[in-house]
Amino acid sequence: MFDRIFRLRENGTTVRTELLAGLTTFLTMAYIIFVQPAVLTGDITNMPTGMDFGAVLTATCLAAALATLIMGLYARYPIAQAPGMGENFFFALTLFAAAKTMIGQQVASGQIAAGSTEPWKIGLGVVFLSGVLFFILSMLGVREKLMEAISPSMRHGIAGGTGLFIAFIGLQLSSLVQIVKEPVATLAMNPRFASPDLIVFFFGLLVMSVLQARRVRGAILWGILAGGLLAVALKLGLPLFGDGVMKSKCVAESMLVNKFQFAEGFVSLPPSLAPTFLEMDLRGALRPPMIPFIFIFLFMVLFDTLGTLIGVAERAGFIKDDKLPRAHRALMSDAVGTVAGAALGTSTVVSFIESASGVEQGGRTGLTAVTVAVLFLLSLFFSPIIQMIGSYPPITTPALVVVGAMMIGNVRHIEWDNFAESIPAFLILIGIPMAYSIADGLALGFIAYPVVKLLSGQGRDVKWMMYVMALILVAYFLLVLMPMG
Repeated sequence: MFDRIFRLRENGTTVRTELLAGLTTFLTMAYIIFVQPAVLTGDITNMPTGMDFGAVLTATCLAAALATLIMGLYARYPIAQAPGMGENFFFALTLFAAAKTMIGQQVASGQIAAGSTEPWKIGLGVVFLSGVLFFILSMLGVREKLMEAISPSMRHGIAGGTGLFIAFIGLQLSSLVQIVKEPVATLAMNPRFASPDLIVFFFGLLVMSVLQARRVRGAILWGILAGGLLAVALKLGLPLFGDGVMKSKCVAESMLVNKFQFAEGFVSLPPSLAPTFLEMDLRGALRPPMIPFIFIFLFMVLFDTLGTLIGVAERAGFIKDDKLPRAHRALMSDAVGTVAGAALGTSTVVSFIESASGVEQGGRTGLTAVTVAVLFLLSLFFSPIIQMIGSYPPITTPALVVVGAMMIGNVRHIEWDNFAESIPAFLILIGIPMAYSIADGLALGFIAYPVVKLLSGQGRDVKWMMYVMALILVAYFLLVLMPMG
């Protein structure tokens, strides 16, 4: 049955491989289950938005499961989806503040009554409308044509750039690389190599690297499990060494001591969805001050998903004759997920770059995605265990570093001798991690590519869609983002 539905033998995989790949992908992205509600409620920034933590958690799992299930069954690709990082912070900080200011002005002028709406409800309305536009673009085939207009060198640059990006995220979340604010803001290596966080991280990375080098199936998953067991051992064992060890800065200020908590149980009932379900304020979202935000979210999700899909597909070998088979189906899942997610009570749904970890474990079909979707649903009932693993980054971040190292290999296929191809590809390659945004990195390369090609006498190689997109992006930055900044 599985072979008939997902064409396992045709793709050179097995049920066991797909299930392990799905579990690996899920474990590397499970943090979103708890980070997402922490961001949208304002708990993580100490700026409360009024949203209910439990409701956002449930909405996040349901939206992720729905979108990923569509990807797995309809498009049959091993790519998981969930509310995106970046979009969620933009929602909680920038959009929420703008909506709050607009409400205050309208209450003061008598246009609306005090308490008639809330900023987060308008925010959900903005996300919903951006999702509807996203869905329309998908139905019209605009996103598919854009994907086909991207040159092979640009695609390889996207794959390499996303690899660098997720590796950088892994290094940062593990605390190996930190932001130092004095004397000037910069990145620096964490000097506390005796920290239990770095011990767990390096141990997991070592296990993954060695097993991967020996081509052991499930190397990334085994590394996650090994790191988890060491974290448990350190949590139990460090207090036995006395106060001298526990009060040292390396230990006392570590995430192991302050964040990592044992699960209090295995099973729990899902939190109620009622506080956020269908609470979006569409009327408020259509007021003039909110219109730019609809297009900002539209562009963010367009390029985030496009970059992730191309990066993972290129690495997995899905792209044939410069085209992604069933691209239209793959591009529909996040659009449906975003619309449904806003209705449920969460922010924009995107394809997750952590899907690459499952691909590296051998995942090649929609069964990997279906496995992730099922695990998202199960996590509603097993949240204590998921929280224990997902809330302590040093356990899962080695997987991001290993996957990043694998994805950067795509850059060898860039036409480095043709500078009209290599320079725009390089801008994407370096722009994605440096801008800390797939969307911004892609925009940089998308603007540069047709200009460089045209002025170097290679304009005929550029498809018309790239010229149109470059003009739209320039207008977007100048007329929408720059005035807001």
